[in-house]
Amino acid sequence: MSRFTVHDLAATIDARAAAGGEASYTRKLLDKGAEHCAKKLGEEAVETVIAAVENDRDHLIAESADLVFHLLVLLKSRGVKLEDVEAALEKRTSMSGLEEKASRKRD
Repeated sequence: MSRFTVHDLAATIDARAAAGGEASYTRKLLDKGAEHCAKKLGEEAVETVIAAVENDRDHLIAESADLVFHLLVLLKSRGVKLEDVEAALEKRTSMSGLEEKASRKRD
């Protein structure tokens, strides 16, 4: 049995973005622009937090799936590839989380 991955989801988003048309929710999100995609991501983040606080496992799983989908759509809207995010994560694993956080530039 093959396993569905985040890369599979990113490929589906790419395909639906390229296909266009009224039948694609992904295309509709992208057509509304990055700001709209960011707002949708924020809404899904809040819903994910609520599901976690309520300790509702099934709801948390469903909202987490929505959150990951909307994150990938937002990245697509800004021309950022999943591989770019993975590269940033890989750099961070070369040191402890506390060291990595301390190494970031302060505003």
